[in-house]
Amino acid sequence: MPVTRDIAATYRGPGKVIDRLLSMGAREDRALAIAMAACLVVFVGQWPRLAREAHLTGQELNPMLGGALMGWIFIAPLMLYAIAFVSYLILRALGAQLSGFDARLALFWSFLAASPLILLHGLVAGFIGPGIQLTVVGGIWLAAFLWFWLSGLKTAGWGRR
Repeated sequence: MPVTRDIAATYRGPGKVIDRLLSMGAREDRALAIAMAACLVVFVGQWPRLAREAHLTGQELNPMLGGALMGWIFIAPLMLYAIAFVSYLILRALGAQLSGFDARLALFWSFLAASPLILLHGLVAGFIGPGIQLTVVGGIWLAAFLWFWLSGLKTAGWGRR
């Protein structure tokens, strides 16, 4: 199934999508590709906000984009791996039967599946700026991400056959 259909299906039932992705087998290259795609989408989502900041402050846009590129493409995937490892350790201590790959895939997929809301957040930050609208969109993104991630961890740790 194409990634866009999987993302849409995640909004209807995140556990089913994670279960299907996990049933494809443990392939770290696929997990890394999902993490990198999610980070790339977040990087692109930052462009409107960075352009607004550069215009309002008189700063040069290219160094700001370079910093965001460094952060989202090179550092954020490493942080995602660390977060997935910590969640794996916590869930194993709670009695979940999941592998490290299961925890990584649940986190990475949740981050990618919530990426349309990150793009909306970037547009709101770029065109409207700070305010209640940006806070609401950020809260919606956070709620969706946590819903996807916790559903994925539940499916991977307790719901799989």
